[in-house]
Amino acid sequence: MQGKLENNPKSTISSEIAETLLKEGWKKMDLHVHSSCSYDVPPAKAMHPAVLFEKAKAKGLDYVTFTDHDTVEAYNLLGWDKEGLIPGVEISIKDPKNVGHTLHINVFEFDQEEFGELEAIASQERDFKSIIRYLRVHDLPHIYNHPFWFAIGDLPNLWAVPELVKQFPVVEYNMQDLTEKNLITAAIARKYGKGLAATTDSHTGGMGSVYTLAKGDSFREYFENIKNGRSLIVVEEGAQRHLTKELSAWVELVFSMDRNVRREKNFTTNVKAFDRLINFFANERIKEFPRINDFAMRFFQNFSRSGLPAYLYMRAEKPLVSRIEKIVSLTA
Repeated sequence: MQGKLENNPKSTISSEIAETLLKEGWKKMDLHVHSSCSYDVPPAKAMHPAVLFEKAKAKGLDYVTFTDHDTVEAYNLLGWDKEGLIPGVEISIKDPKNVGHTLHINVFEFDQEEFGELEAIASQERDFKSIIRYLRVHDLPHIYNHPFWFAIGDLPNLWAVPELVKQFPVVEYNMQDLTEKNLITAAIARKYGKGLAATTDSHTGGMGSVYTLAKGDSFREYFENIKNGRSLIVVEEGAQRHLTKELSAWVELVFSMDRNVRREKNFTTNVKAFDRLINFFANERIKEFPRINDFAMRFFQNFSRSGLPAYLYMRAEKPLVSRIEKIVSLTA
């Protein structure tokens, strides 16, 4: 298995080749994007769904979605039938019996009633099998998000992941996670004949820096081509560079927020030490002193741009990568 993970997935192409394919009618989409409607995204004006929708179209994305955490507020704001906008959500479900750790599943092209039913299964039944059954019966496109990323406090059931991949039509190559994990995911997807989608999972408006290409005059056709392996992904920057950009943008959003909003939401980058520092300095009292607030923002932006927080996060994840490789090799 280790030898297979040294190269990029065969489905990866350069942006230059992608531009040629786009001229030939292929479609471009980032299938995992968050707006200010997500609990962990600062509610800055720049993150409002209406602003992000225009930004996505300006970047040449043919289909636009907002997969906020367990909410469809973006579509209540923008309209469920807005042209070029595909209803999406990131459903979280923790099934202690069948899985153990929390799963994140992106679901698309549902209506408000279907979302309510999915939400009830996830929060009340907490039954992964029921979720999958519902998605199949209702023929809703869905993706297994970042299979080897685990929520803080979860105990990862690594043995379950390859079996879980079998239950999904498409799995995710997520730029918020380590390249090694993504390559393992891609290898498992190839083994079981699953589609692969590259996403930014951006929480700061950085959608479209990586994306998935496929043909399709509708989102349904586009997704079916991904599902059947007739797609390509564009992933040119490394995980550390992507995370560095996200952290820098995140710092600016948090320090620019209204202080009253800051008390209502709990934001996290999942880099624990970095979070503690930000939460200490980005507080209501410091906001009363604009010069100090601006200095703190510039300091943390420069610190994040140095790449050190992203590097420390990636280094902390390395032991988990070793465990994943051993388990995957045993199940290969």
